[in-house]
Amino acid sequence: MRIGILGNGGMAEALGRHWVQAGHEVLVGGRDLSRAAETAERIGATSGSLQEATSYGEVVLLAVPAEVVVEAVTRLSIAPGTVLIDCTNAIEHSDFTLAQPAVAEAISEAVPHAQVVKAFNLAADTVWRAAPHVFEGGPLGVPLCGDEPAAVERVAGLVRDIGCEPVPSGGLVRAALLEATAAFAIGIWVTGGDVRGLFTPLGAA
Repeated sequence: MRIGILGNGGMAEALGRHWVQAGHEVLVGGRDLSRAAETAERIGATSGSLQEATSYGEVVLLAVPAEVVVEAVTRLSIAPGTVLIDCTNAIEHSDFTLAQPAVAEAISEAVPHAQVVKAFNLAADTVWRAAPHVFEGGPLGVPLCGDEPAAVERVAGLVRDIGCEPVPSGGLVRAALLEATAAFAIGIWVTGGDVRGLFTPLGAA
């Protein structure tokens, strides 16, 4: 599969490296072409502009800051049916609330001809960089929210490529819940809490 990546930061490098190793063709795009080239060289990908990454393949990872992602996709020419993976979180770090709710839905409204899937937003780039992980005997689950089953399944395959387990989590309207979950969880983690202890196992009395 051909995968374009918008951005050249930690998420771009962490996920892009796994996908290259899985045999996918990856192009890293950035406003700063030299930085994009450096990231691409580290992971064995090719590089180019943001538009070149957008036009490169069937799937595009939106690995740019949440505060600029809607503006970025609005300015770029995105082919109908392109799968956009939104891994962003618009978190206000002063109190770990949402600085901007429903980012994934805003992306979909800006480019309605694309197929947006929310994924990879519940963990930092360091987690994805060190994947795969096993917790309590099972792989790390990655929730996916999207309205197009074929798009969700395509992203599910990319989740499996990094050794994780895709968890279909409903339509794009539920992506806002994923974004809120990330803000909530990060707020607990920074105070030393363990989020895993907040949810009872299925079937627990």
